[in-house]
Amino acid sequence: MEKQITLNITGMSCNHCVMTIKNALSQEPGVKNVQVDLESKQAHLQADADIDVNKLITIIQKNGYGASLN
Repeated sequence: MEKQITLNITGMSCNHCVMTIKNALSQEPGVKNVQVDLESKQAHLQADADIDVNKLITIIQKNGYGASLN
């Protein structure tokens, strides 16, 4: 079973930021698909149902950006 997760991202200003977040989240086990949108300042993920959303937020924060569950 999978679920859709939308995270609000702060601190993104360019496509390099988008790729940094996308690559970091894509490496997390259980994440199936990641789309990061600079204009809406959101990350849309498809992931295993049991994934820890707080861990995803921490990954984003460790890369220098802010994140919260939408």
